[in-house]
Amino acid sequence: MVDNTDDTKRTWGTRRNFVAAAGAAATAGLAGCTTEEDGNGGGNDGLSGDINIAGSSTVFPLMSAIAEDFASEHDGVSIDISSTGSGGGFQNHFCVGETDFNNASREIAEEEEELCADNGVEYIELVAATDALTVIVNNEADFVDCLTVEELAQIWESDAAETWDEVRDEFPNEEIERYGAADTSGTFDYFVENVQGEERGHTDDYQATEQDNTIVQGVQGSEYAIGYFGFSYYYQNPDQVKALGIDDGDGCVEPSLETASSGEYQPLSRSLYTYPSVESLGNDHVAEFARYFLEQTTNEELVAGDVGYVPSTQETKEQQMEKLESAIEEANN
Repeated sequence: MVDNTDDTKRTWGTRRNFVAAAGAAATAGLAGCTTEEDGNGGGNDGLSGDINIAGSSTVFPLMSAIAEDFASEHDGVSIDISSTGSGGGFQNHFCVGETDFNNASREIAEEEEELCADNGVEYIELVAATDALTVIVNNEADFVDCLTVEELAQIWESDAAETWDEVRDEFPNEEIERYGAADTSGTFDYFVENVQGEERGHTDDYQATEQDNTIVQGVQGSEYAIGYFGFSYYYQNPDQVKALGIDDGDGCVEPSLETASSGEYQPLSRSLYTYPSVESLGNDHVAEFARYFLEQTTNEELVAGDVGYVPSTQETKEQQMEKLESAIEEANN
């Protein structure tokens, strides 16, 4: 049973429908469905308790799909997932000891490490998948199919181009309408670091949001709009917007599972993470969920087919599992 605690409630059908809708929700609450025979829902396998997860909107659909499966198998475990942005999750929830996991679309930042340390929050970093950060435009924007990294930087830097023809002479003299990640987002941080660079910053002249479906809707509504977000959201909406190819100096490369996996799609291929609290891993239901999450990171049907990210390799999963088991052992000593 899945309860969406956003403003609307939905009955989920196929997994793909679930993942697409999960990407549109700010918060998802997932709990194993109980029957009369289950009594108080304590769980037939003995696992019970709450798991609270915050962080990246990019990792949100993957975590939600995996949590849905886990909750259906463990009816005593309730999982609450909030899409707060990587930085918002670290700063406001995880590093102050309020959540068990923080999802992130980039590595934890130095100031976040310090905040966790100040509050006695120990953690480990687990690789969840590989993403192809995707730049989108309106389907009617037939004047552009590919941008160089420098052109992309001109659109998004602090002193950003105001009209399209400032970026390229043959583009129309029309105002650029921008939709992108809020500055609490790991996607925002990654984009700044890998496209325009910290010294050029990021424009304030855009619609900032943690809800990637809002970016899709904004770009749909304007022929001269542009936006960026994790590939999963484009994967779920391939006919509603157009993904641009990116030229990093070796020709135009379109975002896809294949180009992200091969490393061709640069500089916008990136690792996705989740950070479990070591203290939380001392609880059996949290440790078992963390193990289950890692097991699913190589599930091609789920990670690639249903969500739209590149699965981990078997080697990566085994390395991550060793790290996790060491942390679980530490938590129980």
